Amino acid sequence: MIVPVLILALVTAQRLGELALARRNTRKLLARGAVEVGAEHYPLIIVLHVAWLGGLWALGWDRPANLAWLAFYLVLQVLRIWTLASLGERWTTRILVVPGEAPVRRGPYRLVPHPNYLVVAGELAVLPMVFGLPAYALAFSLLNASVLWVRIAVETAALRAAGPPA
Repeated sequence: MIVPVLILALVTAQRLGELALARRNTRKLLARGAVEVGAEHYPLIIVLHVAWLGGLWALGWDRPANLAWLAFYLVLQVLRIWTLASLGERWTTRILVVPGEAPVRRGPYRLVPHPNYLVVAGELAVLPMVFGLPAYALAFSLLNASVLWVRIAVETAALRAAGPPA
C-alpha cells in the first residue's frame, strides 16, 4: 500500500508546486500588463482537478500500481517539464495575454498548438489507469474534454487578438 500512497503524494506535491509557480508567474505577467481572459470558466477547472485528485486519493490509495501505466505517466511528466520550460514565465494556470507579445512557438509549441492541454488530458486519463480505474479515467477525460473545448477556444481567440502573428 505504500507505493500508491507515495505516487499520490508526489502528484499532490507536484500540483501544489505548480500552483505556487503559476501564482508567481501570474503576478509577473500582470505587472507586465497582461490581461486575463476566460476567468469565468477557471473555477470549473479548479473543481475538476481537485475532484480528480481527491477521488484518486479516495479510490486508489490502497490499490496496486500498474508499472506500465506508471511509466507512461512518467513520460507525460517529461513532456510537462518541456512544455513548462518552453513557456517559462508565461506559464500559468490562467489565460493571461500580454498585448503585443506573440504566442510562444518554441519547444513542443512548434509541433502542436496546445501541448500543455494534451499533457493534462493524458495525465487525467493515465494516472487512474495506474490504479486500475478505467471508468474513472473515462469519466474525468470526458469532463476535461468539455472544459478544454471552451478553454482552448477562448485562449486561441485571446492570443490572436493580443499579439502580432508568429
